[in-house]
Amino acid sequence: MSNELIINSTQEGERIALLQDKRLLEYHFDRNDTNYSVGDIFLGTVKKVMPGLNAAFIDIGYQKDAFLHYGDLGENFPSLNKWVKGVQSQKITVGPLKTFQFEGPLDKVGKVADTLKKGQQLLVQIVKEPISTKGPRLSTDISMAGRYLVLVPFSNVISVSKKIVSRTERDRLKRLIQSIKPDNFGVIIRTVAEGREVAELDKDMQSMIDNWEQLFQTLRKAKPNDKILGELGRSSSMLRDMLNESFDSIIVDSPALHDEMRGYLQKIAPDKLGLLKLHTGKVKVFEQHNIEKQLKTLFGKTVSVPGGGYLVIEHTEALHVIDVNSGNKSNQEGDQEATALMINMLAAKEVARQLRLRDMGGIIVVDFIDMKSPESRKKVEDAVRDVMKHDKARFTILPITKFGLLQITRQRVRPAEAIVTGEVCPTCGGTGKISASILVTDEIDNSIDDLLLTQNQSGITLYVHPFLHAYYTKGLVSRQMKWYLKYYKWVKVMKDTSMGLTDYRIEDEHGEDIELHSAAAAMSRMQDREIEITD
Repeated sequence: MSNELIINSTQEGERIALLQDKRLLEYHFDRNDTNYSVGDIFLGTVKKVMPGLNAAFIDIGYQKDAFLHYGDLGENFPSLNKWVKGVQSQKITVGPLKTFQFEGPLDKVGKVADTLKKGQQLLVQIVKEPISTKGPRLSTDISMAGRYLVLVPFSNVISVSKKIVSRTERDRLKRLIQSIKPDNFGVIIRTVAEGREVAELDKDMQSMIDNWEQLFQTLRKAKPNDKILGELGRSSSMLRDMLNESFDSIIVDSPALHDEMRGYLQKIAPDKLGLLKLHTGKVKVFEQHNIEKQLKTLFGKTVSVPGGGYLVIEHTEALHVIDVNSGNKSNQEGDQEATALMINMLAAKEVARQLRLRDMGGIIVVDFIDMKSPESRKKVEDAVRDVMKHDKARFTILPITKFGLLQITRQRVRPAEAIVTGEVCPTCGGTGKISASILVTDEIDNSIDDLLLTQNQSGITLYVHPFLHAYYTKGLVSRQMKWYLKYYKWVKVMKDTSMGLTDYRIEDEHGEDIELHSAAAAMSRMQDREIEITD
């Protein structure tokens, strides 16, 4: 099984695609204007205490105040609060916690009104990004994630991921961490730490200790609502959490991002540097790896299931609903129960994939085709579990009901990815009135003529829909070749599946978009030239 991470840089941000055996498994859009990401640490200010909710609203500079529940304060909150006050007042002058005296643990059944006061400043970490009309959700149980470990200040507990089942390995890892961890810091050992040597774990530990020192230095001079420590970008955090032996390549199309990721790989996994590649081809990186087409087919309301059937996916404020339909598979089996089981088994894998692909969280209800047999329902349920076991998000799956409903709750920390797969008509702009589509070739011909003759351009590249690409490049003597015979200049024609049938654009020899004159103006200049020649 191969894994490829493909990153496309745009003006709005980075589009990140994770491919497994060439199929799109995860898609993220890391926008440049997003200032609030899961893991970011802020110096917040208590704006309002809500005793009825046993929670408080915290100002961290977002348009809506962030939400902090009493249960998210964490038992180490008194120690954290004491440390923050000491740093701000300059009474604490060093980052390490070796000599710091802990306060007693927070009462688990206490009241927020007895703990927080309006105007109080506290260190908070984002655990959920703003979703819909809600602001971010916060916690004061601060942690710092590395590749193999998670560092937890104001604690001395060492815990191991439940997915590491070997008692011998668990004990080995605990002994290693106990020998290298700093005083008054707890550690969570991640699943990927299994089998790692102490040198790798210590390197990861030192990286997080450096981050803590950076947090300390920033906090000393911080003002309310300042970001104290930012989480890694989405692409780097995916590398940190997912990079393993099954990765084949990491491809980026931006030199700046390539340098950034090279530096990060050098830091966390120097042996993986050979996987990082810079895409320099003329064809867009998402186009070359067939990602654009997969995005169009996988993010619509209706999604085909490989092997037969289709899903209908609806999103509401409260939950997501997925309906499984048989399509043309309904008459291929003689036994109705066998037909339902076959379709549901195929759909189960696609459902699990869609949850991860769209990053759907909260409550998900899947309406499978009705099955009478409890054994059949169990098989489908197990199929969903089997595919979702690789999902990084926490989830719970309830047994399928006799009505064929499967209920899933999945951790939601950011808005679900949504891609509009419908296209506005490039000719009419959505008005419903268009000129004849056959005229697009005339318009392109006129634009090419204007650029090559009037503007004396050379080395231009034409980007068109695949249908138009075939029209210009196929045939014994293609229209592309006729251009060359006419102008003695070669026009490169590239296909772009993200474009509409009657849409096109032209780049100059430096890869910059050429601002095209209107078809009418180009036609007028053609007619003027013909008149001059005639005269």
